[in-house]
Amino acid sequence: MTRRTAPQLAALFSIVALAGGLAAAAPMKSDSVVKATAIAAKPDANGKQTVTLTLAIDKGWHLYANPVGVEDLASVQTTVAVKAAVAPSDVKIDYPSGKKIKDAVVGEYMIYEDKAVLTINLTRAKGDDSPVELTIKVQACNDSTCLLPAEIKVSAAP
Repeated sequence: MTRRTAPQLAALFSIVALAGGLAAAAPMKSDSVVKATAIAAKPDANGKQTVTLTLAIDKGWHLYANPVGVEDLASVQTTVAVKAAVAPSDVKIDYPSGKKIKDAVVGEYMIYEDKAVLTINLTRAKGDDSPVELTIKVQACNDSTCLLPAEIKVSAAP
């Protein structure tokens, strides 16, 4: 028998439920239990800027941290992509370490619960203070199921 990860089991359950007529509506996506907000500082004279991204996670749910710590879960770890009117010359994202989970099947991995605060340091073109566009990829799970992965888009202006 093939060992399945939580995201694979969630996807399989969704397919079986839909095929069997158990689900009247589309399966829930992870963005239904995660909200993102971002605050951007004003770029300094050298174009250095800090953006603080906060992910608020509904009670009882968690996200896979970055890095998650298990290769099988790497495709569902939380990631952030950054865009601006003029592409930043340097982007450094500081992901929080998260909480360690010990699972007999999957092994040890890291998650975010309740709230995760990420710090994004950018080097922007001098004079560019356009809004920063963030695309956050998340996979939310609880103790019994995982929701479909989702992309959350948020904009932050200084």
